[in-house]
Amino acid sequence: MRSAPTIMHLDMDAFFAAAEQAAKPSLRGKAVVVGGLGPRGVVSTASYEARAFGVHSAMPMGQARRLAPHAAYLVPRFTLYREISEQVMRLLGALSPLVEPLSLDEAFVDLEAGKVAFDARSAREAGERLRSDIKSVTGLTGSVGLAASKMLAKIGSERAKPDGLVLIEPGTERDLLAPLSVRTLPGVGPATGDHLRRAGITSVGEIAEAGSDELVRLLGRAHGASLYAMALALDERPVVAEREGKSVSVEDTYDVDIHDRVRVRGEVARLADRCVSRLRESGRSGRTVVLKVRRFDFSTLTRSETLRGPTDDPAVVREAAARLLEGVDTTGGVRLLGVGVSGLADYTQEDLFAQAATERLAAEVAAREKEPAPSAEPAAPEPAVRHWRPGRDVTHRVHGPGWVQGSGVGRVTVRFETPQSPPGRVRTFPVDDPDLSPSEPLPLVRP
Repeated sequence: MRSAPTIMHLDMDAFFAAAEQAAKPSLRGKAVVVGGLGPRGVVSTASYEARAFGVHSAMPMGQARRLAPHAAYLVPRFTLYREISEQVMRLLGALSPLVEPLSLDEAFVDLEAGKVAFDARSAREAGERLRSDIKSVTGLTGSVGLAASKMLAKIGSERAKPDGLVLIEPGTERDLLAPLSVRTLPGVGPATGDHLRRAGITSVGEIAEAGSDELVRLLGRAHGASLYAMALALDERPVVAEREGKSVSVEDTYDVDIHDRVRVRGEVARLADRCVSRLRESGRSGRTVVLKVRRFDFSTLTRSETLRGPTDDPAVVREAAARLLEGVDTTGGVRLLGVGVSGLADYTQEDLFAQAATERLAAEVAAREKEPAPSAEPAAPEPAVRHWRPGRDVTHRVHGPGWVQGSGVGRVTVRFETPQSPPGRVRTFPVDDPDLSPSEPLPLVRP
């Protein structure tokens, strides 16, 4: 391990919800929940105001609505989140060539490799400067942990939330870790935590006292030895710079294990769609679909299926992931699901005959649906009706930019405001109002 706290972990604060509050002046200081709004939707991010009511990520959206009925419930706007993430990652790249992104809002940075920090003082200065730069560039806040290892830097950023910085001085790690719950350590989920609790081990310090042999006996060689080393604050993992991806994948970890097989299937389908969205954004396609399942006992299973050719078709990836899931036993519960595509290529090679058959079938179905009843008069074609989802950006020919606050019964309610304006007025229109149209997100900070 290092002798100086030159590994940084940055974690943006309630990222999706904070971005929505910054974009929508009327929601600042109020409870905001971002996620899937359908019957089986889950919370992606909750603002700190919503967390005060007990709402948290991965919670079923129905439960969140019961806990915080007056919160604003919005669909995610990944175009905006990716734009902000790119701004943040550029700031991190200016600090060091070794930046390891973990997600859109989280990354490790090796400050020593960037020659911006060699001791506690210079590391703290770099962290405070980064937090200030993030606020001025994006308008959002991030929390920073600084330590001599990745594990401790991440623990530091958690203790710094929200909008803070915690530096863990080398030599103080064991004392810091000792009183913390065993769940603090990476790899300790509900099942492992319960197993340790039944053995009388509830804190990190008690893991260290138990010794390596006891941990191996309780948890197995690999898991037990790893937890014992972490309890001693030993973590030699380097910060690994982002490389050109050999695969594209997405995964979600659930705070509460999923037992409902129907919901597991729905989550896999949703992850497959997200994975394909990322695949298309990168201009790639892939031929191997990978399913990752981490079960209640922390055992992780990976299954894969190689297709006849590269694809970026969401239906193909969904179906392959569903087939892979059929071979996995999820009876005891699932705590993590992931879908990925590997074997990347810069083109697609779809089965043209299958594609033609699909298109022909779709055309036949559409033709049958349009056929009038034998005795009925020919019906005039119905105009297409837009689906306005809460939180989406819109613009009105007269009133300008705004966002959808809600819709139903043929009406859509829009609040007209921008990131730089005061809270705006609310107006209601027919859902097919020709003057109202979808638009792209506005920048949070004025250029």
